[in-house]
Amino acid sequence: MQLETQCLHEGYSPKNGEPRVLPIAQSTTFRYESTEAVARLFDLADPGFFYTRLGNPTVDAVEKKIAALEGGVGALCTSSGQAATLTAILTVAKAGDHVLSTQSIYGGTFNLFAVTLKRFGIEVSFVDQRAPNSELAQAFRPNTKLFFGETLTNPSMHVLDIERLASLAHEHGVPFVVDNTFATPYLCRPFEFGADIVVHSTTKYLDGHAVQMGGCVVDSGNFDWKAHGYSEFCEPDPSYHGLVYTEAFGKAAFIVKARAQIMRDLGCCQTPQGAFYINLGLETLPLRMQKHSENGATVAAFLAAHPAISQVTYPSLPGNPDRALATKYLPKGCTGVISLVLAGGREAGARFIDALKLISLEVHVADIRSCILHPASSTHRQLSDAQLAESGIDPGLVRLSVGLEHVDDIIADLAQALEKA
Repeated sequence: MQLETQCLHEGYSPKNGEPRVLPIAQSTTFRYESTEAVARLFDLADPGFFYTRLGNPTVDAVEKKIAALEGGVGALCTSSGQAATLTAILTVAKAGDHVLSTQSIYGGTFNLFAVTLKRFGIEVSFVDQRAPNSELAQAFRPNTKLFFGETLTNPSMHVLDIERLASLAHEHGVPFVVDNTFATPYLCRPFEFGADIVVHSTTKYLDGHAVQMGGCVVDSGNFDWKAHGYSEFCEPDPSYHGLVYTEAFGKAAFIVKARAQIMRDLGCCQTPQGAFYINLGLETLPLRMQKHSENGATVAAFLAAHPAISQVTYPSLPGNPDRALATKYLPKGCTGVISLVLAGGREAGARFIDALKLISLEVHVADIRSCILHPASSTHRQLSDAQLAESGIDPGLVRLSVGLEHVDDIIADLAQALEKA
């Protein structure tokens, strides 16, 4: 099936007389008729559901749909995008290990890596994703367990050279993990360019309606954990009676371990009701992403020509340093997210935001309704000006998320606010 069809039909196929729309299995538990049946479920010997923290029919359908959209062997839905990133990291890394990350990433992820993971005994180093391979190679260590980056960086809107960095990660024997939140699988499928694991904040474009928090981890099934010496995947797991993930689950070893160990112990699960809402968003993903990208490109061109704007970052704009990468990785569009800096700096940016009427000031992005935010005073407030600069974020940068309103109305609102600013 093509992706547009997958968005509607993957994950759930009703049988004769069953509901056409994905049902909500609103139950924490499931009944069985023998202790042997439950024991086999707990041993991961049989598929099925026994407790919604680890699996539920509604959540399972959404996981299968997202896995199909990304071209993976399996997926795990989580309570948020932050939970998805944490789950992916902890499935691979433990105390004493090292993680490599690009520095142009979402502020919450930066703080998770720079501060919170230290409490787990995991050290994270940050690198410039545009640096040459010779420089990046020096950042890898013998205990480096994975390399992390974002397809489209939040909020700086830089395009990740997935193929180059995935190849570099593989040269050093580690998986490449890509946050594909902004692009979604409609605009980019990182596995096709060598990425091994994808994470999403489904709260953003996958949901699209700003109604449900969520995240997802997707496994490509392509990384050879045994060949690269990841002992926890290819040696007996004492918490599952000596189960060896690579032997029992083959290409799905990572995603099963993520569910069986990390989700079991941390419990950052998605709910059946939440999965139902996310699925509603997924069904219209292609239509929305096409329109978001069309509106985004039109608004970006308007802003780039406006004298009150000193800088506009949108990958497809002429002169953007990532335009060639956008053509390669995002040929169908670059989403509705635009980064801009007003000529008057922070103060002008504040006046501009306060003067908007249609576009909402919200701590959100990738919504069907246009919204705007000043990251340095909100989502990236925990970062110093020096850390902002390292992440490619000007302190006066404004993040605009272009919605699905008529583009003329969006531009009219921007124009009147810029006049007042």
